[in-house]
Amino acid sequence: MTMGAEREAGEEEESRRPLLPPSPSPAAEHQQQYQHLGRSSSSALRGGGGAEVSAAEVRSAASFSSSNYYPSAPNPHHDAVVYPPSIHNAVLSPSPSSAATPPHTHAQGLAIVPQGPYGGDYQPSQGVPRDVLDEVEIRHLLIEHVGHRCCWGSRPGRTWKITSIEDCNVYVGTLETFIEERDTILKKEPYNGGKIDGRDKGAVLGVWELDLRSEFPMLFVPEKEVMVKIPHSEVTEKCLDCEGRGEAPCPTCNAGQQHGFYKANQMTRCSVCHGRGLLAHQDGSDSVCGMCNGQGMLPCIACASRGLVTCQTCNGCGSLLAQSTAHVRWKTLTARKVSATTGAASVPDEVFHRAQGVQLCNIQAYQCTPAFFADSYPLNQFSSEIVASRLPVPPSARVISERHIISVVPVTRVTMSHRKRSFSFYVVGYGRDVFIRDYPSKFCWGLCRCFEWLGN
Repeated sequence: MTMGAEREAGEEEESRRPLLPPSPSPAAEHQQQYQHLGRSSSSALRGGGGAEVSAAEVRSAASFSSSNYYPSAPNPHHDAVVYPPSIHNAVLSPSPSSAATPPHTHAQGLAIVPQGPYGGDYQPSQGVPRDVLDEVEIRHLLIEHVGHRCCWGSRPGRTWKITSIEDCNVYVGTLETFIEERDTILKKEPYNGGKIDGRDKGAVLGVWELDLRSEFPMLFVPEKEVMVKIPHSEVTEKCLDCEGRGEAPCPTCNAGQQHGFYKANQMTRCSVCHGRGLLAHQDGSDSVCGMCNGQGMLPCIACASRGLVTCQTCNGCGSLLAQSTAHVRWKTLTARKVSATTGAASVPDEVFHRAQGVQLCNIQAYQCTPAFFADSYPLNQFSSEIVASRLPVPPSARVISERHIISVVPVTRVTMSHRKRSFSFYVVGYGRDVFIRDYPSKFCWGLCRCFEWLGN
């Protein structure tokens, strides 16, 4: 065979090959089981991630059908998948009890973000930019802060000498666990007749089988609560308070009587004439009592001496319509922790949580694991402590997603003195919030707290 014929045969064989990618290796298939929920940081992940969870995806989740979700997973209860694909595996199981899975089990396709090291020369403790404050800026911040306080004088900020300025970093960490909790509440109301949505219209869905895509909130909202009626759960039942009669013995004139046994025409003595029917006057004459019209007795004020009153439970219908209602709550459980040096240890943690800082890591996953900093063992230990302080999840709830954030907040401690007196204050964060615990120039003698209490 000539060389030209061999070349033509090779081209013909190549043209018959299917235009399909080669089958993935077992390692690649195992890697595809991970569903990345989003990570916004300067770190480099060890493995590739999937699609991130966005607000548009959560809001448009209702447009997805169960056939479009990837990856597909077996569903023993054949219930409809009711959440976006990126968090599909986190909420696949029909109940919290069956959804419990060991934290590091990868065989079930749990959405766990691979925790990779940060960039090579990234120094979280040294690479954070810091605003250098001069004496003019420090005094301006202090005077502005004092000006918003009642009965605080500005003279220390204007005239006292600045003796020291110390810079330090405070690390703020949070672990947010976004959960969904569902339970069933049985509600009853008077039944006046009409059609009911009972079991003859279809099977009663379990509380975790309800499609709530239209109610699903944004991830990590503080709290949202909805009440949803469970379809085909209505049933009529006899009112037990009146045994289906619609009326019950009067508690005033027939107290203690059983249902069906009561006495009518029960009268009470007139409290004006004391049963005489006449009113005596000082001149010795009598007149007819206007309250009882001379009868001396009055009918029962509760039932007009009928002996029966309308049942308050069923409003006289005798029947109740009972329906199961799903009480659904989404909330974010937040564990917070602050790592401060001795120079800023006297500042409350709430001040650092409110301050503006720089995020060192932002990890979002079904279940977060500690972050890894290649150049900082204390930060690794700090992240591990935050994850270990994860708040407990109620038995009737399940985890949707978690978010782990570590931020660094720059703090400047300023000490001012005058003669033998001195005080310190702190400039916290990039918003330059001022915190003072003991300001030397106060003239309210404790009255400011009283004014605040009166104002509230």
